[in-house]
Amino acid sequence: MSRVVVVGGGNAGLSAALSAADTGADVVVLDRGDADGSGSDSYFTGGLFRVAYEGLDMLEAIVGPLGIDASAGIDAFANYSEADFLADWGRVTGYRCDADLADLIVSNSYDAIRWLSDLGVPFLSGIVVDAAGRARHTRPGWHGGFVEVSGAGPGLMSALLKAVGKTDITVENGVEVRELARTAEGGYRVSTRSAAGEQVYEADSVVLACGGFQADPEWRTRCLGPGWDLARVRASRYNTGRGIQMARELGAAMHGHWSGCHAVAWSVGSREAGDPNANHIFERESYPFGITVNVHGRRFIDEASDFGAYTYARYGREILRQDQQRAWQLFDAQCEPQLMDEYRVKNPEAARIRADTLEQLAGKLADRGVAAEQLLATVAEFNAAVTDDAEFNPYVKDGRRTRGLEFDKSNWSRPLTEGPFEAYEVTCGITFTFGGLRVNENAEVLDYDGSTIGGLYACGEIVGGLYYFNYASGTGLTSGAVLGRRAGAHAAGSAR
Repeated sequence: MSRVVVVGGGNAGLSAALSAADTGADVVVLDRGDADGSGSDSYFTGGLFRVAYEGLDMLEAIVGPLGIDASAGIDAFANYSEADFLADWGRVTGYRCDADLADLIVSNSYDAIRWLSDLGVPFLSGIVVDAAGRARHTRPGWHGGFVEVSGAGPGLMSALLKAVGKTDITVENGVEVRELARTAEGGYRVSTRSAAGEQVYEADSVVLACGGFQADPEWRTRCLGPGWDLARVRASRYNTGRGIQMARELGAAMHGHWSGCHAVAWSVGSREAGDPNANHIFERESYPFGITVNVHGRRFIDEASDFGAYTYARYGREILRQDQQRAWQLFDAQCEPQLMDEYRVKNPEAARIRADTLEQLAGKLADRGVAAEQLLATVAEFNAAVTDDAEFNPYVKDGRRTRGLEFDKSNWSRPLTEGPFEAYEVTCGITFTFGGLRVNENAEVLDYDGSTIGGLYACGEIVGGLYYFNYASGTGLTSGAVLGRRAGAHAAGSAR
């Protein structure tokens, strides 16, 4: 029986392991994290998978009966075609993404998610019915075809690990892979270190699913630029780029946007990277419905240039560019129904200021270093610039905008006039880096000549070329599952 070693135990790695085992391989997963899956970035996600589908019946085959066929507005969710999915992916990446890989992932998205569902991953629909009886996304201001995992990232990892537990796959936790070397027979020697000491695993094929380099501050600064060492790592502390380096030493081609990354607005009160109790509760993604100001009290972005699904992963970069690498999201009482649940999580680290009037709020923010007079002037200027030629609608790009400002707001604009008022302090939270390894449609790692490096595969965040400048929400978990499934099957097949 052939031996496949998978490095990394997140969504992509376990998808590869399950696929390889199903193809008949003897599979070992080496993971630096704990046995609950909290060492992977997947654990810290919101559990959204973007998926192409041609009818609600396809969604129901995954999530069960929707029971909302007659709801108003359901037509907007009747399908999300492969063409729509691919167009959204291309648009947000400036059409620089690897078109062949993106097309492969999109065209296999439904089958991969159906496969995960059959393995026991508990998916929920991304569609709900609001109090007015109208169908909408579970996230106001979101867009695209989604299914969500019940329990978010922890729910995903729990289900995948349970599926692994029903197989003969061996999972070794607390193991750091230090070196990858070819053997004379064409296989691999995988050198590791753990609390038990050093150990070498022999493998016919290796699947690298151990993420990017976002947890290494020196590498972040070298590739992303000055100041990125100060970004908060919002997920695993183990993604330090070691897998990329090991593949490079074997001749792998580097690929993608090396100065780009997925970076979001993140609470300044967040905990250290990898805290399993933090999960995604420090996300601050409801910014399209308020305004965001820096410590000088000035706006610096169009908070609503697009659906939040297509802006949240790049606005962290804009915050990092501000003085002190921080900003404040401001909301009034009108915004409260649109705030995501993460804003309401009760924890001592949530940097939240509340006041009955704008003047009181500005005074409290002045104690936190914000220019209060300019803040009040900014809000007044914003309020006066809001047009009323479109009706506010948080579920579509409503065109309710401002006019005449340095940074006009394109949608969802309402004067901030109704107390109480709230401010949330945010900084930049980095999720994953965009540069990585070049792979083909079988997830085989390629060298600079375009030839495969025999028996070496990659999936998940370590794959480069998928994202440039920006990111469409939900594509990361989907691509990890699609490429992981293919990597495992081909690794097992080529080894045999």
